[in-house]
Amino acid sequence: MNMNDIGGKERRFLDALESLFTGAQVDGQSGFINLMRVKRRYFQSLRPQLLQVIDQRARPQTAAREELFDKLYTFFGRYFCESGSIYFRHLPAFASTYQQVYADGQDVALSWKTQDLYYVKSDTLIRSMPIVLEHPTSPDKNRRFYFDASQLQHKQNNEKRELLFQFQQIKSSVDGPVLHLEVRYSHKGRKTNIETILKQARQAQPRIRLSEEQLQKACRIFRRQTEADFFIHKNARAFLKEQFDLWMYQYLFRQETIFQEKRLQQLQAIQQTAYDIIDLIAQFEDELRRIWEKPKFVRRVNYVITLDKLPATLLRKLAKHKGSMDQTQEWKELGMVEEGFHFEDVLKLNPKHKHLPLDTKHFQSVKLEILATLGNLDEVLDGELVHSENWQALNTLRKRYKEKVKTIYIDPPYNTVASEIAYKNDYKHSSWLTLIENRIILSSTHQMGEGVLVVAIDESEQEVLGLLLSRLFPNKNKTAVTVIHNPSGQQGDNFSYCHDFAYFVYPDKKRVIGLEDREQNPDIRPLRDVSKGSHLREDAANCFYPIYTKDEKIIGVGKVCPDSFHPESTNVQRSDGVIEIYPIDAKGNERKWVFARNSVESIINELSVEYNKSRKIWDVIRRKTKFNYKTVWIDKKYSANNNGAKLLNGILTGNKFNFPKSIYTVMECIKAAEGGINNGTTLDYFAGSGTTAHAVINLNREDGGKRKYVLVEMGDYFHTVLLPRIKKVVYSKDWKDGKPVSREGVSHCFKYYSLEQYEETLRNVHYQDDEQLEIDSAKSPFEQYVFFGDDKLAYACQFAKDDKIEINLQGLYPDVEVAETLSNLLGKAIRRLDENQVTFADSTTEKINPATMTEKEKLHLLSILKPTLWWCEGH
Repeated sequence: MNMNDIGGKERRFLDALESLFTGAQVDGQSGFINLMRVKRRYFQSLRPQLLQVIDQRARPQTAAREELFDKLYTFFGRYFCESGSIYFRHLPAFASTYQQVYADGQDVALSWKTQDLYYVKSDTLIRSMPIVLEHPTSPDKNRRFYFDASQLQHKQNNEKRELLFQFQQIKSSVDGPVLHLEVRYSHKGRKTNIETILKQARQAQPRIRLSEEQLQKACRIFRRQTEADFFIHKNARAFLKEQFDLWMYQYLFRQETIFQEKRLQQLQAIQQTAYDIIDLIAQFEDELRRIWEKPKFVRRVNYVITLDKLPATLLRKLAKHKGSMDQTQEWKELGMVEEGFHFEDVLKLNPKHKHLPLDTKHFQSVKLEILATLGNLDEVLDGELVHSENWQALNTLRKRYKEKVKTIYIDPPYNTVASEIAYKNDYKHSSWLTLIENRIILSSTHQMGEGVLVVAIDESEQEVLGLLLSRLFPNKNKTAVTVIHNPSGQQGDNFSYCHDFAYFVYPDKKRVIGLEDREQNPDIRPLRDVSKGSHLREDAANCFYPIYTKDEKIIGVGKVCPDSFHPESTNVQRSDGVIEIYPIDAKGNERKWVFARNSVESIINELSVEYNKSRKIWDVIRRKTKFNYKTVWIDKKYSANNNGAKLLNGILTGNKFNFPKSIYTVMECIKAAEGGINNGTTLDYFAGSGTTAHAVINLNREDGGKRKYVLVEMGDYFHTVLLPRIKKVVYSKDWKDGKPVSREGVSHCFKYYSLEQYEETLRNVHYQDDEQLEIDSAKSPFEQYVFFGDDKLAYACQFAKDDKIEINLQGLYPDVEVAETLSNLLGKAIRRLDENQVTFADSTTEKINPATMTEKEKLHLLSILKPTLWWCEGH
């Protein structure tokens, strides 16, 4: 080894490891920026201890030490991406020796690179921020940047656009020059020109010392810390140790031929150091996992109630409330009332006003009084809308809706160019699978034993989705329905795609899937088969029997006639007015009914009789309107253009929501999945524009059902598209140009709220350099709890000197809703609610107002809320 290179591999590895924990100091208030700041401090505090341990195993300035860092760099570089996520980034050459393809007796197994991870999907958070690249020894060699994102426009939903950096100016500061860069979205494929930025910077200040590598690193850090999409490994420690052991095994038996004691000590030092680094990384990753998995606080609960549900005395009081003006203005903006309308007009009992949707957000001071008039609160609700990242919502609602959902219908992003998720890695399909798998696994706990899952998809991911569903539900049936949603086809390079798919996953039992109703296009045919000469009595003896009719109505079925029995005619008139009809043709030939006797008994309600005047006999006619669903749905009502986009544009003018489903496609999927039960709950956690809730409301309109819906959506259009849409379809069945057509409304009540998000939790995490080091002497510094000294509890409660407990949940979030949070944590529906107490459906109660609690009651409340406040396992 060239002694001039001694130390180079050590610096390379430590720089790479520090980059993993974000090597630049940043400012800002977002949770992800705070997370990166915490990770940096965490690494910097443990780095000296790591080096101290390494010094004991491999002396500085030796070839053995350089080999140690070289091997560590080689191994860890395969499993980390730039965002710090851990997975199979680069597979080593020996990967085929340990891939478990045929696990659990399977002859075919679906495998993908990110399948052991959580895919954290959240909004992109891009804010202006300073970034400092610190010099390790000399502050005057630090490089300072400011990224100005003030002119950045918000992206549309699921729009994938690259960031573009341009030179803005150089400003002086007491610490040195600051390079200001303007941040915009790329247009028509434009890319950042690093050389141009450097040239412009040097023209503005010739003496500035800035390298291309430093500028690229600053831009990379900005991108990383403003993107909220990344992975969390479910078990980083086990994964990395398994991979290292396999790597070490391959290295030993491919490279080593002589195992001397000194050499074994060197190899052992590599292994022990790798384990320490794995512990260092894993304890932080485990912390992120625990924060991700903790249930979240409920925030900003409001109710939407049609006026017909509220008593006149309350309406008169609300008319005098200051919020009545805001409510009236909302109705005008939604196109429900005309200019000149005043809230007092609802007191005139005009029928067109009874389904106006009142939103309690306008009447906060009397909200509890409004809710008190509804009776059993959660029982009377028709729906629930949750503004949240969907995995967080499913996890938070797990106890509340355990085994209570009849149908799950989801229409996830199809992962095509039009609806592609802005991935931060090169594994588009693998990331998509992880996103879907995480959420389907969790949502299955919400479903009843005979519940049905429906997943809409197109050709881009339908093959792997089918394999995934088979992997997740090996004991259930799976059927892919083809839905023709665009008969003219969407033009492609070689084929025009005219269909989507709907995967149905259902129990392996008969009649779980409902029957298709074709009242408008029934199947009408005679039950007597005379179409072919071969359809005679002797072909099916059990199909020769009488069908009884009286007063032109079918009243029953007779026994199968013995071979020796020969009726005199097709119709036998009895003295009691009953006619016995036999399957005999006009020429007297004994034929057969289409169905055996027991089959006819099961469809007798579909049968009727008609008198054939030309042959002077009675014919039995079957009018069939209920059929098994076919696996190809062809009907113009499934057109996504006419009954999706145009329908939504008629409700909300100027709407720019991309590709909403046909309302009839979703209605048909729900009807099929509910199996004839019209009072179940449908869950949709990719709610989009709210088509699923609209479909449930329409189905209840048609048959008087009592179906309910739970929708989860995280996009900003929750408030601009989904919520207004539901309010409008409740008020009127039909809309055109944003105005109601029929004003055929429904009596309705639903609640909507937001959940605390992962990013918000991260904003409150806290770390001090020495806080975790002396907690458990049996563990190394690299295995200690990361955020033991976190002050998240301090936001919520304080213990005074006189043993008094002060609880202030508003210190965490000003709009936290204690009753709803308890409902989710305890898994109990709310019956009644007042200022001090919540009563649940099982008649148990919980105090919710700390100001009126005893110290014992406060401790009890904190014990229930503990999972939301403190996620340390074992503490």
